[in-house]
Amino acid sequence: MASDARALATRLADLDDAALARILAARGVSPQASWHDFFDAAEGLLDPSSIDRALTRLDRQDLVALAGDAASADGGPGRFGLVDADGAPYAAVAERIAAAATASPAAFAAPSAVPEPTEADPRAAAAAAERALTTAGSLTDVLLACLHTPLARTGAGPVSAVERRRLTDAGAIALPDDLEDLLASAAAAGLATPQEREWTVTEAGEDWLATPTAERWAAVAEGFRARLPRGLRTPGGGFVPPAAWSDAYPLDPEWLERAQHLVRIGARWGLFDADALDAEFPWTSVLRAGERADAATMAPYLPAEIDRVYLQADLTAIAPGPLAPALDLRLRSIAVRESRAQASTYRFTAESLAAGMTEGETAESLRTFLAELSLTGIPQPLDYLIDSTAARHGLVRVRTDASTGRTRIESTDAGLLDTIAVDQALRPLGFVPDGDALTSRVARDAVYWSLADARYPVMALDSGGEPEPIHRRTAAARTTAPASAADTYARLIGTLRGGHGTDGEEGWLERELEQAVRARAEIVVVVRMPDGAERAFTLEAAGLGGGRLRGRDRAADIERTLPVSSIVSVHAA
Repeated sequence: MASDARALATRLADLDDAALARILAARGVSPQASWHDFFDAAEGLLDPSSIDRALTRLDRQDLVALAGDAASADGGPGRFGLVDADGAPYAAVAERIAAAATASPAAFAAPSAVPEPTEADPRAAAAAAERALTTAGSLTDVLLACLHTPLARTGAGPVSAVERRRLTDAGAIALPDDLEDLLASAAAAGLATPQEREWTVTEAGEDWLATPTAERWAAVAEGFRARLPRGLRTPGGGFVPPAAWSDAYPLDPEWLERAQHLVRIGARWGLFDADALDAEFPWTSVLRAGERADAATMAPYLPAEIDRVYLQADLTAIAPGPLAPALDLRLRSIAVRESRAQASTYRFTAESLAAGMTEGETAESLRTFLAELSLTGIPQPLDYLIDSTAARHGLVRVRTDASTGRTRIESTDAGLLDTIAVDQALRPLGFVPDGDALTSRVARDAVYWSLADARYPVMALDSGGEPEPIHRRTAAARTTAPASAADTYARLIGTLRGGHGTDGEEGWLERELEQAVRARAEIVVVVRMPDGAERAFTLEAAGLGGGRLRGRDRAADIERTLPVSSIVSVHAA
């Protein structure tokens, strides 16, 4: 064990920070670990319980290679710090492999051959394409909701029950549990990211919302493949048939459930038929071979997208088929989508039009857009609603006072200002009367969104007094890159590199002496005498400092002080 610990400590010390951080992350080491040097790290990683946890994360091929002493230093075992530079498992690792092989011999057997999937029949392909279309619509609803208000997460990570209920009630998801599958898909494709206690949409997610359905599907499908565990992927960049997934990580007690979860997500996006994994769709064959996702093979099973709607006198818009995503996105910014079938219904309200104006629409831009979109012109009731909403919108104006730096809230309706001043929901903004206006120390954008959320007809003005459309969150705020493994472990790696060196005997010897002193352990110290002879002393280690070791020699009943530079070796008594 001691020689293995030294060898692993030396190997860890020779790695660059990024490679070292990857091993620490793979082994699930806490960034707050109380290790002082690479020797501590090596002993921690060679602890039996740590090795056992690492073995559960190895796929079957890695386990077979380890058991046969044929592992690669660059493969899975190497990434987990389980083998030396030649690919041979350390002695402590070999012991735990032997124990695992005794308890679960089948886990170290070569994987059973799984036949290549056959081509699915057209009816199953059509059903899969429809599922993909429905799932893309649900993810669109979720991302749009997240754009308006980021989804709150619990301390444990999942989205809160309140958010699930909100999305379920709005029809964005059919069941509360659907949300985690959709967010997992979005994260894999880089469309959304969890940041601290909330989910936010990335710039790629915003772009995705405006792309055609086929491109949306391709982005998610490629993201799904890229995030599959290593044990499911092939050297050519593809993945093994899903019928073989359940057998990939035989020592992981949670793997079967995780594999089923991955199959379920793939089935949602039309990649698999969860009830017939031995059949495969044309678009899945391409993806599984490692090639770019090709939605063209799915297109014949999807309804054609349209670019026109019927505007009705009852303030609704009816799309007789799936509306092109870019048009759907803009229409939903000014109307409430009431039905989510292939033929969709949207309803215009004063609130929905005001929300669009809050995001920068004007009466003129709305009429231009709707005139181009409509097959039936703009009905008079809708035209009147646009006028009345535009007349009211901007009744409350928010700007930054250049002279004081405070936010100034103005309106031609004094009664409306009085209402805002006494609104209990707005008390945290600390409004103070200032002549015929109100002021606040809170920044303009925060005041603006508080008033908008409270459904006041608010407009933001720029420094020149002109209307300025603002957005709830900037793209930069939504695209903060997650911390890399090197960043996460920077403090711990700094501590390890500042500890005892791993070159030669000195670092190892000094560490052994320090540990003996801390434990007041009885040790055998071999010292080289001035004449070159070596002599052994059995001491109870008491102190180390100034280059000298102090300890009680019980045999001679005296306290000895020995120069560390003369100590040849040390071991437990």
